[in-house]
Amino acid sequence: MNKVLVGFDGSESAHHAVAFAVDLAKRYGASLCVLLVARTPDWGALEYERVDVVEREVKHCEEILAEIKAKLGDLTTVPIQFDLVIGQPAKEIVLYAEKHDIDHLVVGHRGHTMFDRWLIGSVARQVIAYAPCAVTIVRDRSADKSMRAKAERHAETETPLL
Repeated sequence: MNKVLVGFDGSESAHHAVAFAVDLAKRYGASLCVLLVARTPDWGALEYERVDVVEREVKHCEEILAEIKAKLGDLTTVPIQFDLVIGQPAKEIVLYAEKHDIDHLVVGHRGHTMFDRWLIGSVARQVIAYAPCAVTIVRDRSADKSMRAKAERHAETETPLL
């Protein structure tokens, strides 16, 4: 394994994915690429509106990129490249992996909000379906505990079907 790619969006899950990817790259003596995707709107906006939305998204991603660069800068000896592309996250991650001969792809299990996941679909699911290499989905254990607790509370208040 020579190249590891991690998709990063600044979410808690993405931070866990980066930590996993750094450890993976260290273990195999691989280089690491942290990729951010400035999302383009999928709705039919006027061109000048789309340009404005994309410019704001790129600026936001540049801020996130600066934060993760600062965080990782002194923490590891793994060679790290940081890239920012514009498009739909799953598609751009897969295309980047193909173009750069990535050996292993790492993504977080969940994005920022439930609405984002509903509207856009699961980036992780799409990456698994189309990736040209091995993919690891990193789960956020604290989110799992929270979801499990909600499910247990819901189960306690619901009447059994039988």
